[in-house]
Amino acid sequence: MTRTHRTSATLPDGRSIHYYDERPGRARPSAPAAPPAAPVPSTLRWDPTTEDWVLMAPHRAARTALGPHCPLCASSPPEVTEIPGGAYDVAVFDNRFPALGGPGGPPAGGDRALLASAPASGRCEVVSFSSDHDTPLARLPLTRVRTVVDAWADRTRELNRMAAVEQVVCFENRGAEVGASLSHPHGQIYAYPWMPERFRRMHESARAAELRGESCVFCRVRQAEEEAGSRVVARTAHWSAFVPFAARWPYEVHLYARRHVPDLDALTDGERDDLARIYRSLLRRFESVAEAPLPYMAVWTQAAARRERHLAHVRAQVFSSHRSPTVVKRPAAGELGAGAFVSEASPERTAEALRAADPAWEHEGVSA
Repeated sequence: MTRTHRTSATLPDGRSIHYYDERPGRARPSAPAAPPAAPVPSTLRWDPTTEDWVLMAPHRAARTALGPHCPLCASSPPEVTEIPGGAYDVAVFDNRFPALGGPGGPPAGGDRALLASAPASGRCEVVSFSSDHDTPLARLPLTRVRTVVDAWADRTRELNRMAAVEQVVCFENRGAEVGASLSHPHGQIYAYPWMPERFRRMHESARAAELRGESCVFCRVRQAEEEAGSRVVARTAHWSAFVPFAARWPYEVHLYARRHVPDLDALTDGERDDLARIYRSLLRRFESVAEAPLPYMAVWTQAAARRERHLAHVRAQVFSSHRSPTVVKRPAAGELGAGAFVSEASPERTAEALRAADPAWEHEGVSA
């Protein structure tokens, strides 16, 4: 597939923007240098009962929401958006309303006050998948999906180099029903200054397996799911997508690299090409498995910036809280309060429905 070319610039308010183009030499308007944006009024507060940080970002309540003027479409005078110039392929820029980004970060180690707080360092970026306002990632050409993969990988590498960053997470909320405040197809990247609790638990699971003398727990899960077969949704030479044995959501698919590899930046060209095919196919299945497209959330799990990277195995979770476009699973007190999910869907039947939901997969090198 076409390889990606990056051009970086500075927006008038000091934020960074990166264009990822599918052909070199594309002219980009210069943005004049400007003083840095105002410090982010976010803080981290420590919960000693769960030993985890909580991110406090009240200013995000005023962020841009659905409205007549889209901030992710290309600027066209007199309408000025977040992205200068005309049509673009993929653009990544610093979020105007970041939850992370101040100086400093959480103190290292476990020696902290009972009611400890710390600056919310790190970075929040927006990833606009295309200047096309109406075409979701599932319907973009494969070359564009591959460009998105390259942008994720490039930003993972660059953000991991920041001293204050511990965990880079690429994610997408597709649909206002699951939290998307803009309809223009886009995702986000959070570079956290600590390893969030769910990622920490998975990391500790991998470490415990290593201490027992076992091989990678994620490699073994992927292999076991492929051998069982009943929950496999799609597979390529380099990737495997399956509904997990212990799925929590009405529709939930895990997408694993078939090679033990820590993050998106470490993928080969062939693995990235393959990822574009199977990821687009997977999103199309969420569009067509019900009578109308299901809103979904997608999140990538990658190695921490510096902590025992050999234990990590890159993978994505794509899931929907909707059983149908109008029926929603809302976790209640017993689930959110106790942290014990109750699944009302059969993973095997869900996988069967998703396997049948993208009839075009045979023409894209994706098999079930």
